[in-house]
Amino acid sequence: MSPEQLRNKFPWINTEGVALASYGMEHEGWFDPWCLLQGLRRKVQSMGVLFCHGEVTRFVSSSSHTETTSGEEVTLRRIHEVHVKMDRSLEYQPVECALVINAAGAWSGQIAELAGVGKGPPGTLQGTQLPVELRKRYVYLWHCPQGPGLETPFVIDASGAYFRREGLGNNYLGGCSPTEEEEPDPGNLEVDHDFFQDKVWPPLAQRVPAFETLKVRSAWAGYYDYNTFDQNGVVGPHPLVVNMYFATGFSGHGLQQAPAVGRAVAEMVLDGHFRTINLSPFLFNRFYLGEKVQEHNII
Repeated sequence: MSPEQLRNKFPWINTEGVALASYGMEHEGWFDPWCLLQGLRRKVQSMGVLFCHGEVTRFVSSSSHTETTSGEEVTLRRIHEVHVKMDRSLEYQPVECALVINAAGAWSGQIAELAGVGKGPPGTLQGTQLPVELRKRYVYLWHCPQGPGLETPFVIDASGAYFRREGLGNNYLGGCSPTEEEEPDPGNLEVDHDFFQDKVWPPLAQRVPAFETLKVRSAWAGYYDYNTFDQNGVVGPHPLVVNMYFATGFSGHGLQQAPAVGRAVAEMVLDGHFRTINLSPFLFNRFYLGEKVQEHNII
């Protein structure tokens, strides 16, 4: 859309500085992440999946040695048992397994390390770590009586600030990712309200002048499973821990991509290769090979 088309469609947008806008007319939109997650969870429980809430503390594995085509000696591991520390208990539950799917989100890097991933000489496949870590992000909820109406789409500004309508009462939800220099301490989930005042509100009010009078009503913090290599997902098996599969590192896009990733990992487990969509560029090997699949649109 040109600036003029944008103004005609959404008169509440200030098009200053805008050269072009993208508006999804179909097959796009937004959803409530928590509702979708709970829906998926209840569905798989109805199909017989057992949820056990605890902390993985150890993997029991066997190992063998082999050589790569270049003559490098590597150790292959196979996990046989996972130790899970149960909530409100000092004991762990041993769980025998044929395979392990590491979908531990922001903690998946720690889980991979427990399995021996990255424990080898630097610069080797054996020494290549899973580059996924905790990154804290804030979401703010505000009220603005004169704000955009029911036709408001999910808006992402060129500054990185974003918002969408929340319900029917002129409430809005949004935020903005910090720069590398502004990354907050992930050791707690306290909300930095100054970040909204200094980094989120100014670009929002510039793009939507009505937001100059907004009032923040609530806010919360949560974690991204942030892939420091290329901010994109890691999908499929580990080349050396032969029965560990990854579904992690989505850097904020995880629930959007979850149905496709779930199918892809299932296909890899059952058939030994991707069938519906070829996700080979997202395999673990790219970290060793230095082949980035860079995601530039992280909000």
